[in-house]
Amino acid sequence: MNLQIFGTKKCKDSKKAQLFFQERRIPFQFINLQEKEMSKGELRSILGSVSLDDLIDTESKVYEDKNLKYMLYDKEEALLTNPLLFKTPIVRDGKKATIGFVPDIWKQWINDSKK
Repeated sequence: MNLQIFGTKKCKDSKKAQLFFQERRIPFQFINLQEKEMSKGELRSILGSVSLDDLIDTESKVYEDKNLKYMLYDKEEALLTNPLLFKTPIVRDGKKATIGFVPDIWKQWINDSKK
């Protein structure tokens, strides 16, 4: 497994995701979206598993501050330039990705990697 967890230090679900993999001694890379933007390649890889609409956190302060609810905008560009628009955590293992705290899917990934 080659796991990445995209999130923020304040996000409770990001912390729970990290703990989930730490408890199982599965190494991962944590990417703090407050410090580092997601690359276009990383986003494209995630979009193989998750829709662009599902990635946007319509409840976030950034979404509200930019009045995106009332605008037409390039969603991919908005996410790449405003990483705090992402719903978190985004957990990525190669071409597979999830949004939010979904341990049942991660357990399946772990089982599949042992085969």
